[in-house]
Amino acid sequence: MKKQIVTYLLVAAFMLFSTVPALAKTTWNANSVWPPGNHQTQALEEFAGLVKDMTNGELEILVSSGGALGFQGPELLVVVRDNIVPVSDMLISGVAGQEDIFGVVTLPFLAHDFEEARLLNEIARPHFDEVAEKWNQKILYISPWPGAGVWTKRKIESIQDMRGLKARTYDKNGALVIEATGGTPYALPFSEVYSSLATGMIDSVVTSTPTAVDANFWEVLDYYQPLNITIATNMVNVNLRAFNRLDEKTQQALVEAGKQMEQIMWDKVAELDREKENISNEKGIETIAVSDELMNALTEITAGIRKEYLDSASPESRKIVDTFLEEVGRK
Repeated sequence: MKKQIVTYLLVAAFMLFSTVPALAKTTWNANSVWPPGNHQTQALEEFAGLVKDMTNGELEILVSSGGALGFQGPELLVVVRDNIVPVSDMLISGVAGQEDIFGVVTLPFLAHDFEEARLLNEIARPHFDEVAEKWNQKILYISPWPGAGVWTKRKIESIQDMRGLKARTYDKNGALVIEATGGTPYALPFSEVYSSLATGMIDSVVTSTPTAVDANFWEVLDYYQPLNITIATNMVNVNLRAFNRLDEKTQQALVEAGKQMEQIMWDKVAELDREKENISNEKGIETIAVSDELMNALTEITAGIRKEYLDSASPESRKIVDTFLEEVGRK
């Protein structure tokens, strides 16, 4: 009788635990500073899904968006380095204060379109990988933003029209462009942009189309000038020690998922830009065509910004720019 009871209990226990989903052997939190609907957050969530599928649930990445984990910008290299959060996306130029080389991909008017921006990032990537490793992290993928234009309350059709702008900028290079054209840059957290526009503290924003849609710019601004001042990129990094603790098969899956995500994001960026601009137009923002005269004037007036960066930049940064210019035929 006792033997039958023991057998019954063993069978019951097996049936119970066989119906409970197996938990991932490794679970990581991932930080996104962007809102849930932003393409960078959606990419990180898609990446997490790829990783879970490719590892059969052995590695699960839980994404928190909108800076919900309490980390927002320039500190993110430190956050990942110290494994406070094992995975985070970060604006590459946004962490250039820690490593100057990260500013190279947003030198104003260096890359003229998405294909050039992709080439520039490909040339820079080996150098970025080396710097990331120094910070105890590994870059899983790099994802582009549409080009940064100027969103304003008045039309911008010439350099003279940019004088006096009070513009929120997201990095040092954007701020230097606003200063060079006679405006005043403001380094505001994104959460304060809408209220600052509504109260008149600022009257313009340098950013890309997805951010404009995220912030409902049509409620407080009237015009969009697609200047492509910079074409910024995000990188998604993982703490290197956390990565090294994974078995080789899981590491390979993580790297492969990153390659797939990077390809997906670069392939869709132009379409995404059009989609977000169309939404803005439908809501009331008017896109102002940018003349060749204005673009030539902006390229000329910002030449000093590019030169000043390169004069003090590392040999690696100068090599990136020299190689890029040679490949696009502008050397």
